[in-house]
Amino acid sequence: MRKLIQPGTSASTVAPGHAAPHDSAVGHVTGRAAYIDDLPGPADMLQLAVGLSPHAHARITRLDLDEVRRQPGVVDVITAADIPGVNEVGAVYPGDPLLAEGKVRYAGQMVFAVLADTLDNARRAVPHAAIDYAPLDAALDPVASIAAGLTVLPEHVHERPLPAPALDRGATMASDTQTSGNAPAALAHAPHVLAGEQVIGGQEHFYLEGQIAQAEALDDDGLRILTSSQHPSEVQKLVAEVLGVSLNTIVAEVRRMGGGFGGKESQAAALGALAALAAQRSGRAVRFRLPRADDMQATGKRHGFHNRYRVGFDDSGRLTGADIELIGNCGHSPDLSEGVVDRAMFHADNAYYLGDARVTGHRAMTHTVSNTAFRGFGGPQGMMPIEAAMDDIARHLGLDPLDVRKRNLYDHERCETHYGQTVDQPLIGELIETLEASSDYRARRHAITAFNATSPVIRKGLALTPVKFGISFTAQHLNQAGALLAIYTDGSVLINHGGTEMGQGLHTKVCQVVARELGLPLERVRISATRTDKVPNTSPTAASSGADLNGMAAREAAITLRERLCEFAAGWLGVPGESLSLADEALIAGERRIGWHELIQQAYMARVPLSATGFYATPEIHYDRTTGRGRPFYYYAWGAAVSEVHVDTLTGEYRVARVDILHDVGDSLNPAIDRGQVEGGFVQGMGWLTSEELKWDEAGHLLTTGPATYKIPTCGDVPRDFRVQLLEGHPNSQATLYRSKAVGEPPLMLAISVWSALRDAIASLADYRISPRLDTPATPERVLTACRALHEAEPSTAPEPDGTTADAPLAK
Repeated sequence: MRKLIQPGTSASTVAPGHAAPHDSAVGHVTGRAAYIDDLPGPADMLQLAVGLSPHAHARITRLDLDEVRRQPGVVDVITAADIPGVNEVGAVYPGDPLLAEGKVRYAGQMVFAVLADTLDNARRAVPHAAIDYAPLDAALDPVASIAAGLTVLPEHVHERPLPAPALDRGATMASDTQTSGNAPAALAHAPHVLAGEQVIGGQEHFYLEGQIAQAEALDDDGLRILTSSQHPSEVQKLVAEVLGVSLNTIVAEVRRMGGGFGGKESQAAALGALAALAAQRSGRAVRFRLPRADDMQATGKRHGFHNRYRVGFDDSGRLTGADIELIGNCGHSPDLSEGVVDRAMFHADNAYYLGDARVTGHRAMTHTVSNTAFRGFGGPQGMMPIEAAMDDIARHLGLDPLDVRKRNLYDHERCETHYGQTVDQPLIGELIETLEASSDYRARRHAITAFNATSPVIRKGLALTPVKFGISFTAQHLNQAGALLAIYTDGSVLINHGGTEMGQGLHTKVCQVVARELGLPLERVRISATRTDKVPNTSPTAASSGADLNGMAAREAAITLRERLCEFAAGWLGVPGESLSLADEALIAGERRIGWHELIQQAYMARVPLSATGFYATPEIHYDRTTGRGRPFYYYAWGAAVSEVHVDTLTGEYRVARVDILHDVGDSLNPAIDRGQVEGGFVQGMGWLTSEELKWDEAGHLLTTGPATYKIPTCGDVPRDFRVQLLEGHPNSQATLYRSKAVGEPPLMLAISVWSALRDAIASLADYRISPRLDTPATPERVLTACRALHEAEPSTAPEPDGTTADAPLAK
């Protein structure tokens, strides 16, 4: 019955593949789109504020909150002792108490909460707390933590002595390893070997709408949580556990978020749980909004990484072996770090066949906020070592870095990853050839080299870097989605699904899918807020899989209703079902045309059910952690970018002059939205690698707590010449939603081309014979330090096998 009625394909239907506007676009630009803090609350609604720990690691020896309770407007003060269920909001594994109990593990940890009649009164009461701490030694360096055996593991935090990290010894240090072939032997016999090290900084999500939740009682003793969360089912679950109630008494609801980027995948649950606890205790509605400074201190960020690598290669620059070590700074608890470091390891090859390879990932525990999901989920950090190695090899051999990259790309012969998955659609070679030509790379490379030879101060850099990004949750069970579809008697359609909208256009794409399957114009289909009482047990909107999963679930629901209507119409009209189709708001039966409204009215009168559920689970994916082998991804998305930078070598200041991007989205569901995702993802990635610097003092206090000290890209930082194209003519080889590909995360890593271009410009100071070390973010200060190191290097000094020079060590 799946082919009984074909989906509508008429020009009047804004179906997938067309550039339909974002469903909330007008609301966004006019300010009419409502977020939680815009909603009018009940007249007696209360407000929450929290007291944060001033210490990175300490025992709480006295907690006296009597003076807080006496402050004007204060209704209640809540501590860990007041939690009726479990004091735990860990996303996957325990380790994240809702409120500190006996000990604090990072500066900024929530210790107590104040409930008051106004937000001002709640916040003004917080400083009146009398709390004594006994400071403990704090681990703040992830490399030192690994050396000391402080690792965040799935079960708990282990503290036991382990050997210091050493690539040549192959120490696993209670960590995961993926291997293909014999990496030590390949390196021992390689004609050339280079080694390198890099520090990759973290990143603050800096969404426009901060973390927020509102809880209010339902008339059946349940609670409704309005949450700005990418994972409403997790909010539902953790709220229920904190309150000690069953999940069916909690409804979590999300209409839209003012940005998420991963920061609202696991971190939003704590706000929902605390608001719910306060609402349960007070019997009144409660809103809990973190101010920006508190939000940045209390919630997790992109993991910083410390990476080390050794690569073996032949005279042409082709890799023969690689040994890559990734140390992720997880913070004080597991949170989502198991998966983040997993994905970093999966993407250590980026778009290259590594040969015999070993990739080791470590999860370091530090007494800082527990780091969490961020767009790319470890993939960007994992790609950085191999991209550095490509540049290093080119400088060592006197080659263009693009030629080295092209010689190592996956193709149809060299197509197995270091974790055993076959790359079944290696488009990257063709994609790069196309971009190389359209960006005029070779002529620009020649012109830039000539310019740098005569320019004493300003140096230009150019780089073309690829992206291969695996699409699926690396946790198999999360690759599922549900949807609920209803057709009303006036012919209007309402869809609800488990995905959440954070500005990425997911709801628009899902509505397009339903419209296509039912042969309707887009305006006939409306979407409602994501709610756990409509579609249960949902996965987070993450891993770039929002449209893949939820779009498929919505499509299944629409197909079910299409078939049901077909079956009814075939009997009603006395015609074969296979002769029927839906298009242009009508049932087409040969020469006969019956309007959509009439069809629905007749179906209703005949008691045909006009609602249906849909479900989808991604097929074929699996991974065996014990062997480090499997197929964790359903498919790969590809892309490449060419970036040109201009650097003032006397100050370290620079600008991105031009960017050319060609990105693979399969058969696009919505080219306008996909292009916007590519542009936005690139700029966000550029910010991560260039300007967004997180700084802590020696005691573990975050110093960058707002826009005055933390610099996200502005309109002025967007490349002046920004050319973005979507790859056409290459539908997904896997049976995805209309052969499309995900677009949420892969474009962020296109920004690695900016970092590589900066290294290219700096390398020109040593006639391209030394590959400079440039940790990220590559702020002007770091660029200037790298420039000075190469200025001081003797031009005739040959590179040593480790990638440095004998007389001039690379900038640290």
